[in-house]
Amino acid sequence: MAETYPINIWINEERLEKLQQAGLADMAQEAFAGLKKLPVPTNEQQRDAVLQKFPMAKYDSATTKSIELLPRDAKDRIFDLVVEKKTLDVIDAFLASTI
Repeated sequence: MAETYPINIWINEERLEKLQQAGLADMAQEAFAGLKKLPVPTNEQQRDAVLQKFPMAKYDSATTKSIELLPRDAKDRIFDLVVEKKTLDVIDAFLASTI
């Protein structure tokens, strides 16, 4: 399987409820201290496209192997797409929806 580079979205009670309604609550992972995260996967090409569209974002190659520092509205849009499409495979749709 190809390597993935997640965009981690923190899950609060409201978001967990939305994930439950979409049938995706089991995709949220325990992070620490009772906090949950939703790791939305990207492939190498998607990772590079996200980093190009959002120059303030960074890829943490040293520890988490994830895309960090995305603006909140970008993460909110990704989360909304996950709930709307009922899948974690939303990065192509997210990239297509951003200018």
